[in-house]
Amino acid sequence: MSAAQNESRKRSKKRYGAGHHSKRWKGSRELEVGMEGILITCNMNERKCTAEAFNLLSEYAEQLYGPEKLQENAGSSSDEEEAEEEDVDVALKKEVAQLQASGTKQERRFQALDSGANNVIFIRTQNLESDKLVHHILSDLHMTKKKKSRVILRMLPVTGTCKAFQEDMVKYLTTFLEPWFKTPNCATYQIAFKARNSSHNKRDEIIKSIAGLVGKLNPKNKVDLTNPELTIIVEVIKAVCCISVVKDYTLYRKYNVQEVVKEDVPKPDGTAAKIDSNTTEKKEKQDARETDKEKKKGEDEDKNESEDKKEADNGEGGGE
Repeated sequence: MSAAQNESRKRSKKRYGAGHHSKRWKGSRELEVGMEGILITCNMNERKCTAEAFNLLSEYAEQLYGPEKLQENAGSSSDEEEAEEEDVDVALKKEVAQLQASGTKQERRFQALDSGANNVIFIRTQNLESDKLVHHILSDLHMTKKKKSRVILRMLPVTGTCKAFQEDMVKYLTTFLEPWFKTPNCATYQIAFKARNSSHNKRDEIIKSIAGLVGKLNPKNKVDLTNPELTIIVEVIKAVCCISVVKDYTLYRKYNVQEVVKEDVPKPDGTAAKIDSNTTEKKEKQDARETDKEKKKGEDEDKNESEDKKEADNGEGGGE
């Protein structure tokens, strides 16, 4: 094989390889800035997690939004009649064009994409509110205590995305957070931040900058780490920052579908502890009183016996 032929063969392989692993194909199948959807964490089994996620999301999405409506590829009857009169080649070209047009416009309600992190899948959503859907799912699971998944752990809605750099995040959140925290709106809140496959963001700095931003929107907004009204979820994966504002984050066990179905274990509160303490104290006092009574009764009996003995001694002396 000549050098020219060998070089030509190498160039052909490069072109084939570049086309096979094109950036456009990869980008259309992974999480990107501008998308909305749901981040779902699991434990090792991502394929089964994806299947469970589609079943669970489809079940509850039909409850909220009705059955998914897919666009029909078939044309109208008048179009068919016209196609019969046209030349075969023209009709075939027209049908192909219609199929291509319908294919580009058709968007499924849920689409699984690569999140960029292990044990995390991203379900892209179309034409629905992911935060409303996830809250509806967790609300039902919390109420019924019925387990509907085995490998899904947490379901976190993503209602906004931006570049995962601090200046970009602050700029994006300035507008994004207004519906919940800008005057006259206000609420108690906490920030749940996590970074995966990203080392350029420091957790404390990000949380501090977001808290400062929320304070500027309305000074009445207060941090509450125990039972906040709202939780700002910030999930960074590689170069994408996923954001949402959710409610009942503590009640629904940090949006964990495995934990939310477990029975609630009542924690002893201060009132109950106080009642128990008062009851114990009263019982102790009552026991002490009963003991005192028995002791006094015993002393009285001893005194009576002593007096009876004394009278008996006096009577014997008088008889002599």
